[in-house]
Amino acid sequence: MKFRLEHANVCVRDIEAMIRFLQTAFPESRVRGEGQSNDGTRWVHVGGNDSYIALGEAKTDSERHWIPYSGEPGVNHLAYEVDDVESLHARLKAAGYRESTVPNAHPHRKRVYFYDPEGNDWEFVQYFSPAPAERNDYELAD
Repeated sequence: MKFRLEHANVCVRDIEAMIRFLQTAFPESRVRGEGQSNDGTRWVHVGGNDSYIALGEAKTDSERHWIPYSGEPGVNHLAYEVDDVESLHARLKAAGYRESTVPNAHPHRKRVYFYDPEGNDWEFVQYFSPAPAERNDYELAD
């Protein structure tokens, strides 16, 4: 059985800031739907026809903020495959977003990571080989 991630649902403090982040990373993305949840909070779907990020407005702002890779349960990062990671990197840097991981080297892929305005980590990867054995090679240092 083949599978793909159709969407992820992320609860955020500032939907507009997240929309700007996602549209900076993916200029072709759009708000494809929005509304109000049963609890009165706003929701927005940002993406394209085949996949999207569902953003839900947080009801409260907890003093405790998630820290990726802290060892606590939670999502450390979401990853997107992109066609041009260098252009994406330049757009996010020019917009003032902060990188979260130092550059890495692999002959068959290039990855960049950025924090969004909420402090979530996002990975963007470009593959340079169609061969799964090369793309998914864990022996070569990243």
